[in-house]
Amino acid sequence: MPAQRKPIVAIDGPAGAGKSTVAKLVAQQLGLLYLDTGAMYRAVTYGVLAAGIVLEDQEAIVSLSAESEIQFRGSQVWLNGQDVTQEIRSPTISAHVSQVAKIAGVRRLMTQQQQAIGSHGGVVMEGRDIGTQVFPKAEIKVFLTASPQERAKRRYQDLLDQGQRVGSLEELEQSIRNRDFQDATRDIAPLCPAPDATIITSDGMDISQVAAAIVELYAQSTLQGVCS
Repeated sequence: MPAQRKPIVAIDGPAGAGKSTVAKLVAQQLGLLYLDTGAMYRAVTYGVLAAGIVLEDQEAIVSLSAESEIQFRGSQVWLNGQDVTQEIRSPTISAHVSQVAKIAGVRRLMTQQQQAIGSHGGVVMEGRDIGTQVFPKAEIKVFLTASPQERAKRRYQDLLDQGQRVGSLEELEQSIRNRDFQDATRDIAPLCPAPDATIITSDGMDISQVAAAIVELYAQSTLQGVCS
């Protein structure tokens, strides 16, 4: 008798909502594969800027995306044999990744990779459109969000902890608001909750509390699958 297929956990939400940290913890607690899809777009953006490609040249960006080898080695992200884990989290990449991610050809290529990785289930994926575009039939869908003020505080502290130079908290909050607007209004896969997603607003919650809520959703879904 074949083993039962494990569910897919899709975690979407805006920049700075803590998706990566939460998804890693959920995957660890459930023994599932973790995939940071946002890191894939960040890696492509890093490659674009490093190659000196202007962001208006969509054809060149799609071509570079097709030739880019993105690998996840534990918590590290590698692009074409180079560890870019720290570089892709810089304010410069954060400021430009939406422009790259909204390109239809780039999204098509990244979505194909993501669907191939998660096709057999048992994966926790986080990004902007996992529950709406990549895996609309995912068993567990979560839209994780927080206020722009809360997200700016968290991102500010993260950058300080990484030893990166940061501007003012106000500038970071405005950058997050700008990113929200870009993500929500783009023509291709705009940021929005799936109709059947559970919305979690994490203001006042710590990472362990958010992860526990998602693990509980997983447990309920698994139980329903067994009983149905």
